[in-house]
Amino acid sequence: MTQQQPNNHKELLEIIEELRQKLHELDIAKGFADLEALAASQMLDAVLNEYYRIIKKNTKPPE
Repeated sequence: MTQQQPNNHKELLEIIEELRQKLHELDIAKGFADLEALAASQMLDAVLNEYYRIIKKNTKPPE
């Protein structure tokens, strides 16, 4: 499965929701200790980090 780079934070939010749902389903089916669940958790973490990086970059600090 090939994923394209998201163009904006809205697309990232959609990906985050999909990954969150997949992780929830894996937790129910296999538990968090399962290697597939661990990989899904790491992917979700990476996408969340990218989302927060974009938000921080686009948010100006108060003057």
